[in-house]
Amino acid sequence: MNHKLLLLFIFFGYAAFAQNSGSIKGKVTNSKGEAISAANVDVRGTGIGTETDLKGAYLIQSVPDGNYLLRISYVGYKPKEIAITVQPGATTSLRDIVLSSDEEQLEEVIIQGNGNSNKYDRAKSTYVSKLPLKNLENPQVYDNITGELLEEQIVTNFDDALKNSSGIIKLWESTGRGGDGAGYYSLRGFPVQPTMVNGLPALTNGSPDPANIENIEVIKGPSGTLYGSSLISYGGLINITTKKPYDYFGGNITYTLGSYGLNRVAADVNTPLDEDGDVALRINSAYQTQNSFQDAGFSKSFFFAPSLSYQVSDRLSFLINTEFYNGESTNPTMLFVDRGAPLIATNIEELDYNSNRSYTSNDLTLKNPTYSLQGQMIYKLSENWTSQTAISRGSSKSEGYYSYLYETTRFYEGLDEGVVFTRYMNNQNSTTLTTDLQQNFIGDFEIFGMRNRMVGGLDYFQRETIDNGTGYVGNGNIYIGNASLQNVNESVYGISEQANYITNLDSGILSTAAVDGLLPNTSRNNNTVKEDIFSAYVSNVLNVTPALSAMASLRIDQFENDSNSQTALSPKFGVVYQPILDRVSIFANYMDGFSNVAPSEVINQDTGETNRITFDPEHATQFEFGTKLNFFNDKLFATLSYYDIQVENIVLGNGITVNQDGTQYSRGFEARLTASPVDGLNLIAGFSHNDSEVTEASENDNFLGRRPESAGPETLANLWASYRFTSGAAEGFGLGFGGNYASDNKIFNRNTAGVFTLPSYTVLNAAVFYDVDKFSINLKLNNLTNEDYFNGWSTINPQAPRNFAAALTYRF
Repeated sequence: MNHKLLLLFIFFGYAAFAQNSGSIKGKVTNSKGEAISAANVDVRGTGIGTETDLKGAYLIQSVPDGNYLLRISYVGYKPKEIAITVQPGATTSLRDIVLSSDEEQLEEVIIQGNGNSNKYDRAKSTYVSKLPLKNLENPQVYDNITGELLEEQIVTNFDDALKNSSGIIKLWESTGRGGDGAGYYSLRGFPVQPTMVNGLPALTNGSPDPANIENIEVIKGPSGTLYGSSLISYGGLINITTKKPYDYFGGNITYTLGSYGLNRVAADVNTPLDEDGDVALRINSAYQTQNSFQDAGFSKSFFFAPSLSYQVSDRLSFLINTEFYNGESTNPTMLFVDRGAPLIATNIEELDYNSNRSYTSNDLTLKNPTYSLQGQMIYKLSENWTSQTAISRGSSKSEGYYSYLYETTRFYEGLDEGVVFTRYMNNQNSTTLTTDLQQNFIGDFEIFGMRNRMVGGLDYFQRETIDNGTGYVGNGNIYIGNASLQNVNESVYGISEQANYITNLDSGILSTAAVDGLLPNTSRNNNTVKEDIFSAYVSNVLNVTPALSAMASLRIDQFENDSNSQTALSPKFGVVYQPILDRVSIFANYMDGFSNVAPSEVINQDTGETNRITFDPEHATQFEFGTKLNFFNDKLFATLSYYDIQVENIVLGNGITVNQDGTQYSRGFEARLTASPVDGLNLIAGFSHNDSEVTEASENDNFLGRRPESAGPETLANLWASYRFTSGAAEGFGLGFGGNYASDNKIFNRNTAGVFTLPSYTVLNAAVFYDVDKFSINLKLNNLTNEDYFNGWSTINPQAPRNFAAALTYRF
C-alpha cells in the first residue's frame, strides 16, 4: 500500500509540474544553411539544456513557465542569445537560429564534427605539435580514433579501440605487473605503450578504461623533440584526449552486457555549478566485470573520473582532470618460448596448444589501483601570446600474484612430441610515482608579413619506482602435446610425479595458500629507482606563403639518476605545401628520437673484476614524405606516406661482452582514409606494410640480419563502415561491418634458437544499432567466423573467439 501511495504521489506531482512547464524546439544552422549538430542549447539560469541532433534540431522539455534567455553555442562559432517565453503546457517553436563563424576562435579549438562532417576524424589537434594546427598543415602523420566510433563499436577495452588505427597491433597483453604492466603495441616496427593523457605523462600498470576517452591520437614516428624519450617509442606515441566539461546540464547512462559474463555500467554526467556556466563539473564513471573466454580467469574494475573547468574571464581559465582506477584480474595466459636453446615447436600446429586452457586459477589475482591528477592554467598574455601552465601527478600500483609459463628445455628428454613449460610466480608489491611540470608559451604573430606559430617550453619529469615484491619461484610444469606419460624420461622427472603435476594442474598448486607457502623461500626486493629529466624545447611553424609552411624544432634533455647523467639534443624539421589550399597538402619531415641507455656491469673473464660501462644516448631518425587530402567539405580525409627510420648506437651484449654498435632500420608505407560520402554513411580504413631489420651488430649476435621480434606482422589492414538511415520509416536504424587483417608474425626470430611464426588472420565484426528520442541500443558480434588467432612478442597470447555485446544508452 505504501508503494502504491508513493507512486500516486509521484504521478500527481509530475502531472502538476507538467501543467506548469512547457517545451522549446527549433533548429541550428550556419550561414550556409547547413545543420550544426552537437551545438549547446541551454536555458540560462535553469541548468536545463541539450545538444542538437544530426539535423541540427533540438527539443528541450519540462521548462518551468516564464521568460528566459536561450543561449546557443558551438566551437568555431559566435554564441547567440535569444529572449523567449515559455507558457504552461505549450511548445515554443523558434525560427532557425543561424550561428556566424568566429575565425579567431576557430584557430584555438579542436573542431567537432557537425551533421555533414566526418565523425570518425578530427580536423585539428592542439597536442600533436603542442600547437593548434590543422591536420592538413601538420607535417607529422597521426590517426584519430574518436569517441563516436568507440560508442558505435561498443568498445569496452583499450585494445579494441586501437584496432581502428593503421599500422598498430597488440604485441603483449596488459600483465598488471609493476613498472610496465600496461599493454604493448607495435607501431612502425617498435614497441609502444599508452603513456600520455592530454599531452601529459599518465602511466598505468593496467589498461586504460574507455569511459573518459574523447579521442585517441596515435602519433607516428620518433617524437623526442616535443615529448622527450622516457615515455614514448621510436615508432611514435599514444595520446588520450579526455572528455571536458561544458556549460549546461547533460549526460548519459549506458548498460552493456555480453559474452563471458560481461556486465558494464557507465555514466557521463555534466552540470554547471553557477548560473552563467563558467564553472562546470563533469564526471565519467564505469564499473565492469567479465570472465575470461578460457577455463579460468576474470577481471573487474571501477573507474571514476571527475573534471572541473573554471572560465574566470576571457583571458584566464583553469581545468582540473582526475582519474581513479581500481582493477583486479587474473594473469593473462602468456607462453614464453625458450630463448636459450633451439626451438622444439616453430608454429601453432607443432605446438598443438589448446587456447581454451588458461593454466591459471581465479584464486591468484593482481590488483592495480591507479590515480592521476592533471591541472592546467591558460592565460592569454596578449592578442598574440598565451601562457599554458600544466602539472600532472600519478601513482600506479601492482599488488598480488603474477605468473608466466616458460618453455623448459631440460624436460625435452624422453618426449617424442610436445613441449613442457614451467610456471614461474612471484608476489608483486610495486609502486610507480610520477610528477611532470610544464610551462609553455604559445604565440601566433607575423614577422615581415609572414605568419609564425610558435611554442617554447620547459619540462620537468620525475619517475620513482619502488619495488618490494618477491623473487620468482617455480610452481609446477605444464605439458602441451599428445605424448603419453610413459615417454617421459624417468631420470628427468618420475612418471608418478609427472602424472601428479598434469592431473592436478588446476587444483592445489594454484591455490593462494600453496603459493604463499612457496614464496617465503625467496627474498623480497628492496629497490627504488628514481630518474629526473630537465628539458627545454622550441618549435616554430613559418608560413612563407598561405600555401607553403615550414616547421623547425629543437629540444635539449638532461637526464639524471643515481648512476648516470646524460645530455641529448633532438631536432625536428618539416615542410608542407598545399597546391590546393585547405584541400591537398604535400609534406615531408625529418624527426628525431633518443633513448638514455643505463650503464652496464660486465665481469672480466680473466680477472673476475666487475667493470662498469657507460653509453651514449641511442638515437633514431626518420625521414618521411606523403600527402594529405581533404575533400567534399571535410567529408573525406586521407593520408598516404612513406617513412624510413634508422636507429644507431644500439647496445647489444651476450652476458660477457657489451658493445654499442648496433643499427636497425624500419621503413614502410601507410595509408588511412576516413569518409562520410553521403548522409548517414561513415567509414574508416587503413593499410600498412613495414620492413624492419637489424643491419649491424656484434659478431655472432642473435638478431643480426633478422626482423626484430617487436616489429609485429609486416602487413596490417583495418576497416569499419556504418550506415544510419536519416529519414523515413527506418530513421535511426543503422548497420556496421568491418574487421582487421594481420600477416604472419615472427614473434621469435633468432639466429641460434630459430623462428616461431604465428599465422596470419582475418577477424570480422558486425553491428546493428537504433536511436529513438533519448534512447539508443547497439548490438555487436565480434569475430564472426570464430577465428582462432594469436598475438605475441617472444610470447604466445591467444585472443578471444566469437563474442557478443549489447549496449543500452539513455541520454539526458
